[in-house]
Amino acid sequence: MASLACANNEKYNQMKEAAAYLLARTDIRPRIGIVCGSGLSNLAEEFTDAESFQYRRIPHFPISTVDGHAGRLVFGYIENIPLLAMKGCFHHFEGYSLPICTFPIRVMKLVGIEILIITNASGGVNEKYNIGDIMLLRDHINFPGLCGKSPLNGANFTDFGPRFPPMANTYDKELREIAVRVADEMKINKFFHVGIYACVGGPSCETIAEQQMMRLFEIDAVGMSMVHEILVARHCKMRVLAFSIITTESILEYDLEDTINHEEILAVSENREKVCSEFVRKCIHEIEYPPESTDNVGSLIIKK
Repeated sequence: MASLACANNEKYNQMKEAAAYLLARTDIRPRIGIVCGSGLSNLAEEFTDAESFQYRRIPHFPISTVDGHAGRLVFGYIENIPLLAMKGCFHHFEGYSLPICTFPIRVMKLVGIEILIITNASGGVNEKYNIGDIMLLRDHINFPGLCGKSPLNGANFTDFGPRFPPMANTYDKELREIAVRVADEMKINKFFHVGIYACVGGPSCETIAEQQMMRLFEIDAVGMSMVHEILVARHCKMRVLAFSIITTESILEYDLEDTINHEEILAVSENREKVCSEFVRKCIHEIEYPPESTDNVGSLIIKK
């Protein structure tokens, strides 16, 4: 037990060192962090007064190996709202441990992030979903976690949160209400959904039997990322808003050709880039400046 505690202290010191490196090099102090997954890859390019830090220069940071992931932390502003964007995330299937995959989330907490907005590409399981649709997460099923793989395994980081963090309200109700309202105002309801996401280990895609099982479980979309970061964010008491871009449809017949490939996924995400960026910008604005007519939503989202 002593060795576990010692290792945990070392990891915590590494996180503090990474956060101190960033705070010493920028005066921007955001409370909203964005993991720019699929659909948001260029959002950070819209920041004003941006200050960018390559992962490889930040102490103890991992480096992404997935195509389309830039590998930079970007501080900046949208409409005078300070933000921190993470361009490029880390996956267990790349060979990283789950604590390493989620290391940046704890660093974000240490630099002051209170609200996390996170996106990814996922496969549609719900038969009503089409390629290019957007799904806001209402809940998730974490298959790796159910098998004992969690970024929270090991000695607990008590400075961040409790040993057994509650997950009943993982996806913040007030933030979801804002997102639904923004989608309605943007008139994107025809391809906007609220659903349940399943996380799998990857990097292989799901078999037909696995997809059939997920439909029986009333899962709406499936992917290989995001949930690990969300678990750590909630352990750190961050509030979470998450959505997926549906980039593939289920293949449920054995005689159909399996043609899923990463290039097609990137292409679908790029096609939704403009809409997703506008969607997130509007959500951020309402988080920081909640309308007076929605006091029940804004009461928990007052700018500190």
